[in-house]
Parts: sequence; structure tokens; C-alpha cells
Amino acid sequence: MAVSGSIWRLLLIGLVFHLVYIGTVFDCYFTSPVVHGMRQHSLAKPEAKRLVLIVGDGLRADLLLAKNGFSMIPGAPEIVAPHLRSIIETRGAFGVSHTRVPTESRPGHVALIGGMYEDVSAVTKGWKTNPVDFDSVFNQSSATFSFGSPDILPMFARGATPGKVVMWCYDEHEEDFTKDATALDVWVLEHLRALLHNATTDAALDARLRGEKTVFFLHLLGLDTTGHSYRPHSKEYMANIQVVDEIVKQTEELFREFYADDETAFVFTADHGMSRIGNHGDGDPDNTRTPLIVWGKGVRGPLPDTYPSSHDEYSESWGLTHLVRRDVEQADVAALMSALIGVNWPVNSVGVLPDVDPTRRGYLRPKEGKKTLAEAALVNAKVVLEHYRIKHEDKKRHSLFYKQYPYFAAVESAEDLPGESELSAIEHLIQHGDYYPARIRSRDLIRHTLEGLRYLQTYDRLLIRGIVIAAYLGWIAFCAVSILDPHSATTKALRFHVAAAAVLVGFWAVFAKQRSPWSFYVYIVFPCYFWDQALSRASGPMLESLRQGRARALMNYTIRGALVVAALQSMVAGYTHRSIWSAWFVIIGVLWPLSSWTRELLAKHWRLLLCWTAACLGTAVFPLLDVHQQESLTAITAGGAAMCAIGMFGMLKIQYPDPKEANRQKVVTYWLLYELGWSVLFTIFIVWNLREKKPVPQSWRLIAWGTFLSAVVTPFVFPAPRSNPHGRLLSFFLGFGACFVWLAIGVEGLFYVAYSLTLCLWVEVESVLRGHTRAKDASSAVDKGSKEAIVRDSRGSDTYRPHADDLRIAVFFLFFVQVAFFGTGNVASISSFYLEPVYRLVPVFSPFLMAALLIFKIIAPYIILAMTFSMLNARLNLPPFSLFLVALSLTDIMTITFFLNVTDTGSWLEIGQTISFFCISSLLLVWSAGVCAVGELLMAGPSHSTLTSSVKG
Repeated sequence: MAVSGSIWRLLLIGLVFHLVYIGTVFDCYFTSPVVHGMRQHSLAKPEAKRLVLIVGDGLRADLLLAKNGFSMIPGAPEIVAPHLRSIIETRGAFGVSHTRVPTESRPGHVALIGGMYEDVSAVTKGWKTNPVDFDSVFNQSSATFSFGSPDILPMFARGATPGKVVMWCYDEHEEDFTKDATALDVWVLEHLRALLHNATTDAALDARLRGEKTVFFLHLLGLDTTGHSYRPHSKEYMANIQVVDEIVKQTEELFREFYADDETAFVFTADHGMSRIGNHGDGDPDNTRTPLIVWGKGVRGPLPDTYPSSHDEYSESWGLTHLVRRDVEQADVAALMSALIGVNWPVNSVGVLPDVDPTRRGYLRPKEGKKTLAEAALVNAKVVLEHYRIKHEDKKRHSLFYKQYPYFAAVESAEDLPGESELSAIEHLIQHGDYYPARIRSRDLIRHTLEGLRYLQTYDRLLIRGIVIAAYLGWIAFCAVSILDPHSATTKALRFHVAAAAVLVGFWAVFAKQRSPWSFYVYIVFPCYFWDQALSRASGPMLESLRQGRARALMNYTIRGALVVAALQSMVAGYTHRSIWSAWFVIIGVLWPLSSWTRELLAKHWRLLLCWTAACLGTAVFPLLDVHQQESLTAITAGGAAMCAIGMFGMLKIQYPDPKEANRQKVVTYWLLYELGWSVLFTIFIVWNLREKKPVPQSWRLIAWGTFLSAVVTPFVFPAPRSNPHGRLLSFFLGFGACFVWLAIGVEGLFYVAYSLTLCLWVEVESVLRGHTRAKDASSAVDKGSKEAIVRDSRGSDTYRPHADDLRIAVFFLFFVQVAFFGTGNVASISSFYLEPVYRLVPVFSPFLMAALLIFKIIAPYIILAMTFSMLNARLNLPPFSLFLVALSLTDIMTITFFLNVTDTGSWLEIGQTISFFCISSLLLVWSAGVCAVGELLMAGPSHSTLTSSVKG
């Protein structure tokens, strides 16, 4: 059946709108931290001549420092890193460095070395290159010698003065997840050793190495690779920590032998931690807490703990409660390193030196004591204040109604620069030796300035929120009038067009004056257009028809709408409470048919009801499973066996009118079953090898890729005959089932089976209900025009007319969309990002190929959903995408809720979740539109008769 032009138009507008409005969350909550044209500041006298920064990529603070942290491993030592612990207990300072989302390597290193928190939206621009310009401690040094990963080192060389940052990187193919990743860390140590050895015969190199303000950067990737491969609580991760501890020890010895002085400062930390399942990137607390150990020249030694204690429940098991634990934010490390070697603070640094606050123990032990600490606090205040001044002047010049941050408006005269009087007062205190009050005032000035920066960064937030809410509500209204009366028009539309144009031009003028980002000009177009169209149509024949006797129908739709809103809000809660998805399955599988089906329906279709109830209850089990999954060959094999069983059953039951087509379908099905069987067998073989840390033969990998690609491609290359949609659905089910064998860690394959069966039964249930309704309407002859949902209008196009049950079907569709991603207790969604299964096919680090495999695993259930939804449209005699249009308008009730819940304060877990939930809510339906288009393409051709008679029994 052809798709009408009005449906295509509405779909296109909706998809563009949702894609564009993803950016609103970043424009509203996360503005770029980069400011240009700022003056730089530094301490006059350095504390150390050189600095060694060692980053254990993916190292958790608790597993490094806790006693008996690996008690689950037989024979594990009580102290896993004895050298680093001895530093803490005898000659260094330690604490926890708290990272921010996204807890990935690139933003973590930018915060550590650049002192700034990269804009969260930078993830959309790629982490490999610099999405924003940033200065760094490396760029401010006299020279930096860096060793490690090709994924991290080059970005700092690109952002630095040419030739200032020298780097040694291993090849990307060395990042093999099936090999011992400690070799990567040993490689770093050996190349550092070689550099220092070469300097003994190269006078120019020796002179450069011995210069002041020199930085050495050791990036140790092994822990991250090992954690992904074996998870943090494994003996492999423990062994890697021991290797890192030894590398730190040998690095100290190398510097002691080469320089023969005590002018080196050492900083040991991590860019991010790692969750229990071996992942990072989100706000899991284990991802955000990393160790910080500082020692050497200019650094204080261990100090007794204070009262109240600096420790909490997190560090009680470390056995270090007798010593001060000084926590920092990750960007503070850049300020600390800048102070140690006397370089300029990175130009966009917002880090706060831990020693600014005199009421808390810091990390420094300067030569000139309290005077240097007061001067460092003043420098820190100047660095942060420079940010505020630049942004303040920019806002003041371009805002129509600008109001300065209240603190500076109260303490400064109109002629003074913000913070000028406070800086003068602090300098005066330092000159008179009042160092303690100088640090107090510097601390307070920094706090107020950072609050002022936040004030300026969120200055336009209320405006953007208003635009976003107006746009989403306008879209819902626009969809409603388009679906209810797509061809309504009014002679009064001109006044709405003029008003919308006036509002649009007015906003554009304000944006031009304020030099707002170009995205603002685009955002405002959508609410103006949506409300113009909605009001124009609603004021015409639609409004008149409601006045002429459709008030009762309007009341019915209002009641149904209230129920829909309640259902959608429960889905919002399901994002954080997985048991809600199970409750949904119980409601639609048991309560809904028993409460709304007639006795006649229940008696006539009791077998279908039993199957539907069993499928729903079976699928309801998965959201209740533990989020953290262990690799289970038993579950993987059970999933593959269930898929094979369904394939055999379908081959016996699915009928074709043409014997040739039947034989062709049997051949395709047999081939797919053959591929599934080999997939299960070779998955078992490869998993055994990986567990025993044996190399997987290349021939096995070729067979693995061959079976995987063959199974996936076969339904496309040799599609099932179009005369039977069930046969076509079966072939794609079996073909995509291969990815739930090769890429499964546990029960994902069983979920795929249960989810697919539920969808197929949903088509049958809805078809029976719609047929019963039509028969009832026809027999009662109450409304002959409602017997069909498709009518031929005067222009000869197929036009969708809404049915009372379409709202419920659309809500069910939305539910199945969410369940495909979240509904398995994060088994089929979050576990899709377990990396262990990917190593069966891709042993070497290849982020794009790995991501493609994981994304494909997420896509597979959506393909089944799309095909069944296409079958449902055909069975109900509806135009393609018509039910999806209803769903597309409803989902923004959820999207508005998620948008209003987005926060950039609180724990990193809360921040990360609120952002991701909004993006997922917006993108899932955009994604589903594309998937539905694929479904219509894959299912194109079947007649309605074949849809009702294609299966025996």
C-alpha cells in the first residue's frame, strides 16, 4: 500500500526536528569552557626542576589502595601495590581524584593536563582530535617527553607549540585484548630507559633533559585493556597493578641514577576508573574515583589524620585512616603540576590548587613556606577570574538586558573590573605577611568566581528551556491536528502566519544582538512553525466539527490521553527502575485481556490468549535479572538451541501456495540453521581458548567471521518469497540470531527469542481484536463509516483515519521500543557493551569495528520489531507508518520529562544518567523511524490475504 504524501511530510518534519533538538541539551546545560584572549599567570619560583606524570589508565582507587582488595582471588597479597603504599606512608601525600562524565580517556586526560572539563557535547565530534582548542601543562613546559598510547599522546602534541611535546607511541595493533596487556606498560618503561640511556652519549639531548620546567608523561594503558578483557576483580587486573607498581619503582630509580638530585616531583593518578563489568564512560562511582599520589620535590610528606576524619566508608578498608586523605577534582591536578614546576597555569584551567584553602591540608611543601602558598592562591584566583572577566565583557556587550553576577555587582564599582578590589586586598595582605587571611580571601574569591562562571554559562538556560518546551508541545499539537484532520484549512490562517513570522523575526533579532550560536536560530523555527500550523488547522473545520456534536468523542480521547500520559510516565520511571518493564508485561499479558476482552473473545481465542500470556510472562523475567552478567556458555548454547527449535517449527508450519517457493524457503532455512549450529560450536571453542589464554588459530577466526557474516547476509541475498511474510520474518530472525550467539555474554539469545515471539503474538492479538471490533460495528450498523480505517479521499490518496484503539497500539509500540533496549535488566542493552564477546571476533583494539558489532547487536531486535509492526499495519489495513506517527507524537511527553530532569550538578552518575536518558528518548524514536522504513522495505509486497493464511494451525 502506498504511503500518502501527508504521512511522508509529517515523518520527515518529525525526524529532522528530533535530530536537531538533541543539541538543545548541550546548548542549555553544557556551554563550551574555552575562552580566548586571556592573560596567563604563574608562580615566580618553581619548587621542582622537573615533573613525572604517570597515569594508570582505567585504575580504580579502591583496588590500588585497599587491603585485601582481591580477597576473592586465592593467594592474593594483602597489599597489591607495596611501593606506592610505602610512598603514601613514608614520603608522599594521597587522596582521591574525582573525575567527571564522560569517564573516558580523552576527557580525563584533558582535565588532568589541561585543567579544564571538556564540553560534554565534544563526544559528538570525536575524541581522536581536538574538538575544542585547549592549552595544557605540556604546552607550558620547556619540553615534554611522553610515552604510551597512540590514542592519547598525539592530541597533546597537536595542541602544543611545535617540537615542544615529543612522543613515543606503540602501534595500534599492539593493543590486542587477547594478549597480556602488561606488555604495553613495560614498553613505556623500556623506552623511557632508552631515552635516558641515549642522553649519556647525546649532549644536546642531555642538555634538554636537564633543563628546568621539564615534564615526563608515562601513559600506562595496560590496566584499561586488562580491565575490559577480564574485569577489575580478576587476577589479571591485580597482576597488572603489580606491574604498574614495579614500573613506578623502576622509574624512580632511573631518575635517581640519571639526575643524581632530588629535584623531581612525581604525580601518579588515573584518567578514570572502571565498573565491575569492565566498562567506563558513565557516572558509575567506580568510574569516577581514581587514585592521586604525589611525592618528591616540593611535596609534603604524610600527615596524621584530622578531626573530623578525612576518611569515609569508601576508604575505611584501606588501612590508611591514620593519614590525611586529601581529595581533589580532576582538573585540580593541572593546577598542582603547574605550581610544582612554576609554569603558567593552562589558559583555560578551572582547577583549584588543593593548597588554596588553609583550613585543609594541601599537597605542597614550598621552600618559602606560607608565603609561597599565599602567592599560589593569588595566582589561582587570577587565573580563574580571567575566565569570568572575558565572559562578563562578552555578555555585557551583546546582551540586551544584562545583569552581572550579584557578588561582583555588590562588591565592585561600575568602573572597576570584576574582582579588582579583592585582588588588591589579597596582595596587600601578602605584602604585610598576613598569609592565612590572604589564602582565605583567595579561596572565597575563587569560589565566587567559579559560581559567577556558572552563572554566565547558564545565562541563556531559561530561554532555551522555554523554546524547547514550546517546540515539543507544538509538535504534539501539530501531530494531533495532522492525524485527526490532515486536510483541514481556514481562511483565518493568515493572521497566524503573520504572528508566527513576527515572533520568529523578533527572536532572530535578539539572537543577532547577543551573538548567539547559530543553533539558536534553528531551534526557534520549529515552535513557530508547529504552533502556526496547529492553530491554523484547529481553528478551521476541525474546531467547527467539535462544536457540532463531537464533544463526547473529544471527552473519550481526553480520558484515553490521560491514561496514555500515565503509561508514558511509567516508562520514564522504567529507565531507573527495571522492574517496571516486568510489571508492564504482566499488565498487557494478563490484566489487560482479562479486563477488556469480551467473554466471546476469551472463549473463541483462548489458545491465543494462553500463548500471549505465556510469552509476556516469559519475557517479563529478563528485566529482573542482575545487571552484572558473567560469561555463560550454557546460556549462550540454550539461546542458540531455542532459535534452532523455532526455525524447525517454522519450517513445518509455514505454508506456501507455490511448491517452488516452499522448497526455496526450506533451503534458506536449512542453511541458516546450519550456520547457527556452527556458530554455537565455534563460539564454545573460542571461549575455551580465551579462558585458557591460548591464542585463537587464525583459521578459527576466519570460520567465525564466515559463519557470522553468512548468517546475517543470507536473508538479504536470498530473501524468502514475498508471498509469505511469516517465512520472511523467520529468515531474518534466524539470520540475526547469529549475533546473539557470537556476541552474547549470557542470556541475550534467550531474550531475543522471547521478545520475538511476543511481537509475533502481538500481531495476532491486535488482528483478532480489530476484526472483532469491525464485525461488531458492522452488525450493529451504528457507524458504517467506521468499519474501515482507510478511506479514499476526493484526490484518490490513501488517508489515515484514527481508530480508538490506535492510541493503545502506539503505546504498546513505544513500550516494545523501550524494552528492546532496556527491558532485559540491562542484559540486552548495557550488556551489549560488554567487550568479552567482541574479542571472539576482534582481538586487536579497533574501536570502530568493535562499536559496529555492539551496535549491530542492539539493532537486531529492532529489525524484528520493524517487520512485525509492518505486518501489523497491513493486517489492520492501515497505511505504512500511520501507527508510527501516533507513537512519534506521544513519545515527546517522555522527552519533555527527561529534558526537564537533565542536571549538570550533583553526582556524576546523576549527571550522566539524565543526559543519556534525554538523548535515548529522543533518538530511539528517530532510530525507530529508520528501522520501520527498513521493515516496510523488507516486508513490501505481501497481500493482506497471505498475512492471514500463511501459517498452519
